[in-house]
Amino acid sequence: MEPEERKIRVLLVDDHEMVRIGLAAVLGTEEDMEVVGEAADGEEGVRLAMEYQPDVVLMDLVMEPIDGIETSRRILERLPDCKIIVLTSYVDDDKIYPALEAGAFSYLLKTSRAAEIAQAIRAAVQGQSVLEAQVAAKVMARVRRPDGQNERPLHEQLTDREREVLLLLAEGYSNQEVADALHIGVKTVKFHVTNILDKLQVEDRTQAVIYAYKHGLVKEKSE
Repeated sequence: MEPEERKIRVLLVDDHEMVRIGLAAVLGTEEDMEVVGEAADGEEGVRLAMEYQPDVVLMDLVMEPIDGIETSRRILERLPDCKIIVLTSYVDDDKIYPALEAGAFSYLLKTSRAAEIAQAIRAAVQGQSVLEAQVAAKVMARVRRPDGQNERPLHEQLTDREREVLLLLAEGYSNQEVADALHIGVKTVKFHVTNILDKLQVEDRTQAVIYAYKHGLVKEKSE
């Protein structure tokens, strides 16, 4: 039998006390993770990150005196293996792109369900980014441009099954949800995801989803 697995260490950085209390309470019920610290601003967030060496930081964006984007940069300069998950109410381009460029690994909204946040934390430590569907739509609007087309689109190398997996990733599905939807094993999903990243020449799921929107592989929903 394997020894007991180390819990995922999570740091909360948010200037709203009630948000921190709520997140700590919810994540405290998850057996595989623990909240190691709570910071009320970015400067405290950097300090606590150095002190507790978290695996994942749940990061608010709008804070004083330094915002979540700069806080993310400072943490990742010191802890490059730490995963920053943005948790915010904002879906503006001037928040999304600077956050991703600063190194944010995933981008969630505060309207996300508790289970979705917990799953994004687990996904992060496994090297899997999660991009909120609403955010992906904003990313699409920013990156889709008629100019600069490649000679032969990289996505033409994808198999039909890999395209199916990519479309579900763009819907925000986790590996388990993709497996359930396609009636295949989680290991098979991971195999397809690895192939997708290699063929699209991207580093993670977030970039793969951005690629899918940019190249029109995913259509906007009209409800």
